[in-house]
Amino acid sequence: MGTLSLDDYEDVRIWAPWGDISGRWYGNRTERPILAIHGWLDNLGTFDTLIPLLPDYLGVLCIDLPGHGKSARISNGLHYSVLDYVYIIPRVMKEYKWTKISLLGHSLGGILSFVYSSLAPHTVDMIITVDVLLPIMYPPDASIKTARFYMEKHLIEDERQENGKLQEPPSYTLSQLREVISSGSKYSVPPEFAQHLLYRSVAKSNLYPDKYYFSRDGRIKFYSPLIMDGGLAAEMSRRIKSKPYLVIKGSESPYLGPHCEEALSILSHDNPHYEFYEVSGTHHVHLHNAEECAKYIVPFIRRHRPPPVASWSLVGEDDQRISKKEHRRFQERFFKWNTRQRSKL
Repeated sequence: MGTLSLDDYEDVRIWAPWGDISGRWYGNRTERPILAIHGWLDNLGTFDTLIPLLPDYLGVLCIDLPGHGKSARISNGLHYSVLDYVYIIPRVMKEYKWTKISLLGHSLGGILSFVYSSLAPHTVDMIITVDVLLPIMYPPDASIKTARFYMEKHLIEDERQENGKLQEPPSYTLSQLREVISSGSKYSVPPEFAQHLLYRSVAKSNLYPDKYYFSRDGRIKFYSPLIMDGGLAAEMSRRIKSKPYLVIKGSESPYLGPHCEEALSILSHDNPHYEFYEVSGTHHVHLHNAEECAKYIVPFIRRHRPPPVASWSLVGEDDQRISKKEHRRFQERFFKWNTRQRSKL
């Protein structure tokens, strides 16, 4: 078995009432894939360096959240929120008629995965989250100030987009855009990796021939975060129960801080399928240190979404084929074992 290729993909459009959700389905398109969800202000390009390291027997469907990348914006006058983004997961499941979902999320995508898994744990068979678990819990005064600031800024964005006449935002050269991406992430994204987030989020300026502007919806910068206290986080963690849950922390990142300790303790309690690893890097550790992340992600996928028996080689070390009868007995034993394992989840 090999690994996925960035060249082997199908661009997909998933219908929604406000417009399509854009995605790329990498690799195997005959089996249910892993659904990969990016972070705030990013797009599916965030997984570019990780995708080629993942096993090729299982596809990965990466999507752009509404307002991000190539996905449609919501209607004028409306507001983005974390809970509305959570509903994208069952919408994708409905599109493809899946009854189960495997989730891979970074940052905001990891929060969406956690929330959805607590709401519908019976539909989730595996969760991988990179450098996040819960939204940061700010003091009440700071939360109120942020909400007021976002409200004012959102009204400005509404005016810029009113009557369908979208005013062009500030434009930059490509080298400037790389620096804007990097500095805007507090250098979590090194400038040399910024191109992975640019190709789906910029458009050529109509005013300045050699410049580009961010084509994502400006309203996403002022979305409604999920306000979650410790009691709610704990109860949501209990509802996830003993699901296979892999958490990867960037060593230089604050996003898996003390506010996550109780939830992580609940997820790990009496759960042999829970794993936690710290990897050298920033909040975007999966982008700039994908090889180290893959050391933990790939075995986790193989354990909890193993390749189908039919894809295994029937040639032994002595290069002798086993009989059909022996092969059938082996399949029956494997499926019985697999059923027992899944019944424990």
